[in-house]
Amino acid sequence: MFYLVTDTTADLPKEFLKERNIGCISLSYIIDGVTYGHGKELDPKEFFNMMRQGKMPTTSQVNLVEAYMFLSEAAKKEKEILVLPLSSGISGSYNSLQMAARDVMNDYPQCRIEVIDTLCASLGEGMLVYRVAELRDKGYSLDEAKAWIEEHKLNFVHVFTVDDLFHLFRGGRVSRTAAVIGTLAGIKPMLHVDNDGHLINIDKIRGRKKSLQAMVDYMELKRKNYQEEDPIVMISHGDCIEDAEYVRDLVKERFGIDKFIINSLGPVIGAHTGPGLVALFFMGESR
Repeated sequence: MFYLVTDTTADLPKEFLKERNIGCISLSYIIDGVTYGHGKELDPKEFFNMMRQGKMPTTSQVNLVEAYMFLSEAAKKEKEILVLPLSSGISGSYNSLQMAARDVMNDYPQCRIEVIDTLCASLGEGMLVYRVAELRDKGYSLDEAKAWIEEHKLNFVHVFTVDDLFHLFRGGRVSRTAAVIGTLAGIKPMLHVDNDGHLINIDKIRGRKKSLQAMVDYMELKRKNYQEEDPIVMISHGDCIEDAEYVRDLVKERFGIDKFIINSLGPVIGAHTGPGLVALFFMGESR
């Protein structure tokens, strides 16, 4: 049985990672001059409150040294390791982990390490990890799991909306003019993660509630006839649990799905989207 590894941007509950024996590499973030990560974390509510107060966090990818240290420790105990990090379209962590994996396999030739570009983020990445953990526990080999991922990773659909356009402006997703005009007009952008793993703006909706409903409409469009044996939907949020539960209830009512994971957005992704994000993740025919 291979050892499964992801990173903190997968936004999966810590209890789930521990229960399923999934390793997790930390990405760092800095807010108010203090560096967090690697066991020193802010509670998400506290983090988002700091952002509401005007604090501007920065983030950094997994660096080569951190990646090597994590994988070399795992290689001392495991013969096969599968690593599923944040999309290369969003972070350089994938490249760092690839290089580190090559170095670790040179130093620990008994261990095989595969690093796959998930092209996913937040609980989209988390949902992929969830599915692969299920496959592993059913007895899939590393090669079988790798083949399944490459066949299906673009079926993991991400769609999200934000409450504050200025965080998207900081990240270069919208212009300052668009942020100012959109805020005054109550415009809420709808974004997704495309086939190259990049964040792309796909629609503009007037009003918060309508933007949440539009995500569920997008789910109906993308699910079409896609069938899963045991469908699960995941929802992440930036300290707005009521809105996440509203989306859950819409999904439950429209599609009859009753299996969900709802979890707070982590600080690394949240630094770029701000408080008020709601993201919906599901499997569909296409992104």
